[in-house]
Amino acid sequence: MRQLAMPYIFGFMLAVFFTNVASATESTVLDRSVLPIPEPNYPHSKVLDARDATPPPRFEVKAPEGAPNVLIVLIDDMGFGMSSAFGEYADTEIGRLVQAIGDMGQLDNTLVFYIVGDNGTSAEGGMSGMFNEYTYFNGVQETVQDVLKHYDALGGPMTYAHMAAGWAVAGDTPFTWTKQVASNFGGTRNGMVVHWPKGIQAKGEVRSQFHHVIDIAPTVLEAANIPEPKSVNGTVQEPIEGVSMAYSFADAKADSHHKTQYFEIYGNRAVYHDGWFAGTIHKAPWEAKPRAKLLDDKWELYDTRKDFSLAQDLSAQNPQKLKEMQDLFIQEAIKNRVLPIDDRVFERVIAKLAGRPDLMDGRTSLTVYPGMKGMSENVFINIKNSSHTITAELDIPKNGAKGVILAQGGRFGGWSLYLDKGGKPAYAYNFLGLKRFNIAAAKPLPPGKSTLRFEFAYDGGGLGKGGTGKLFVNDQPVGQGQIDMTQAMIFSVDDAADVGEDDGTPVTEDYKAMDSHFTGTIQKVTVALQSPKPNTQSADEEAKKSAVFKKAMAD
Repeated sequence: MRQLAMPYIFGFMLAVFFTNVASATESTVLDRSVLPIPEPNYPHSKVLDARDATPPPRFEVKAPEGAPNVLIVLIDDMGFGMSSAFGEYADTEIGRLVQAIGDMGQLDNTLVFYIVGDNGTSAEGGMSGMFNEYTYFNGVQETVQDVLKHYDALGGPMTYAHMAAGWAVAGDTPFTWTKQVASNFGGTRNGMVVHWPKGIQAKGEVRSQFHHVIDIAPTVLEAANIPEPKSVNGTVQEPIEGVSMAYSFADAKADSHHKTQYFEIYGNRAVYHDGWFAGTIHKAPWEAKPRAKLLDDKWELYDTRKDFSLAQDLSAQNPQKLKEMQDLFIQEAIKNRVLPIDDRVFERVIAKLAGRPDLMDGRTSLTVYPGMKGMSENVFINIKNSSHTITAELDIPKNGAKGVILAQGGRFGGWSLYLDKGGKPAYAYNFLGLKRFNIAAAKPLPPGKSTLRFEFAYDGGGLGKGGTGKLFVNDQPVGQGQIDMTQAMIFSVDDAADVGEDDGTPVTEDYKAMDSHFTGTIQKVTVALQSPKPNTQSADEEAKKSAVFKKAMAD
């Protein structure tokens, strides 16, 4: 069994590379470390008449002789997002793919990596589970009653469910912890099957050398006899950190070539070295705050050669070894740019709070047009926790119009500005599927050109607060309502912002996603943040304001 630590992804990932079906001219010596491989610089023709000329040889790139095809299958928490049959479904569909490769006569020379899990099983569901996983990422705690309201819908399209943490702990048995806890094998260790009949003589055997997911790429390169890329599209590459696992294919007892590996997620950190494993539980996934300051964390020490499931903490018995491992973690953290460690969770979603570069940083307005859809939160202006306006310039046909003008998010959190079935302007704010707020006009938009504007006056006083929403048609007020609460951190990673429709799941059940297309003409839509007031506060006032903001963030 191999030990792997991987980033979180949804569903399962399939990557198939057919490497032995294309070729370079036999006389060409290729520098495969520079990608893309440049075409040879053939000499200019000196022949006057094209009928007398010989075309240059066709430039093709083939894999080296004997290189395998490669199939990488990565399963994410298979069957545990909800009590469902996803695991069986995924396994069946992967089987169909493998069978198809066999039907092509390529299976014997296909190097298959079947990785059962991308990390430990997810425990964000807390003690009660969730009907909507986005409540976790917005710092909102669901109650058992919230979940039970959706009991009959759990696992279906009307929920974005997540199991309780107890199921995650059970799923990671015999290890102790779960996803996010990079300081324990329960958060990082997964089984993997490697299949390559032409390149691996051993059948049905187990390999126990320590390896990490970063070792997959070097293994593929060695199997295909391809060098590590030094440059890609003109960008010089940093050396690959992993090592090839190919040596273990023929020797079950060979010493591991991967001697040292660090781990870190949200302050949960650990280091492996030559059989020893040291780590600290800084924060459990269901805990709102870390257990201690980074410098005050309690570390544990295990000898994985004798203790497979990390059951016997040796830190008290061998403090010198623990100190060596802690020092080694710092060395690896510096070398791999892990420092400084950021143990915040929800704040990291907001680029400004996390100190992360942001494509929209400094933007106070964004104008979008019909046809623009699928805009993720990183490429769309951030309206959260602020006052803002949404102004749409529309042209309504004689028989009226309906449909979405601009929407962001979906059924599990988001907002939508639209015309209802009767052509009346409306705005819906969906707070994590827990509460919905609707503001609507009494009359439909008249035929011809109109300017529809939605204004939101944020109450302030912290993150995720409410405010007042108002609708205007040609500067005349047509509707008003209170939005008691808003999402502070994120709407969705997969239900994006769309102009002229609400792709994905619908923000409101007033329309269906497939019937949300706007039937009039949208000239443009401008989203503008309220300009900040001039700063006339004293240093003391600024300090008080900062303290209030930090307390609101902690709350």
